[in-house]
Amino acid sequence: MKLLQVITTGGTIDKIYYDEKSDYQIGEPEIARILTDMKVAFRWQVQPLLRKDSLELTDADRDLVRRAVEASDAKHILITHGTDTMTETARVLEGLGDRVIVLTGALNPARFIGSDAVFNIGCAVGAVQALDPGVWIAMNGRVWDPRKVRKNREANRFEAVD
Repeated sequence: MKLLQVITTGGTIDKIYYDEKSDYQIGEPEIARILTDMKVAFRWQVQPLLRKDSLELTDADRDLVRRAVEASDAKHILITHGTDTMTETARVLEGLGDRVIVLTGALNPARFIGSDAVFNIGCAVGAVQALDPGVWIAMNGRVWDPRKVRKNREANRFEAVD
């Protein structure tokens, strides 16, 4: 892997909550801090693209993500994304040749103690280096084909689609 291109779109992984109103904002991408803290042994570059909750993403936003991937010279691309519509964005990214594209996010903000963010990013980094070209989702310690997974909101985890 010459370079890991990281594209950020917002989502829970980058949320900052305010106690008074249980309100939130999407903050700066957390992945740069996480990769730096973990002292990873590869080159990476973060491209902040959007700061949106995934429920607010539009078709135009998904097209912007696709165009960012198409414009990148990197063959290994990791996208941080909100979990609610991650599979929809993954479908828009299909058919981009010999690239390995892995989407990941978090069910709890990366700034929270006990967040799944670091674990999911670590899983996604391993996946993007080991998988065949295509689009994948790395969540809950598993790597999923986006056409065969869904988010179970009640259980707050991803699961296979029958």
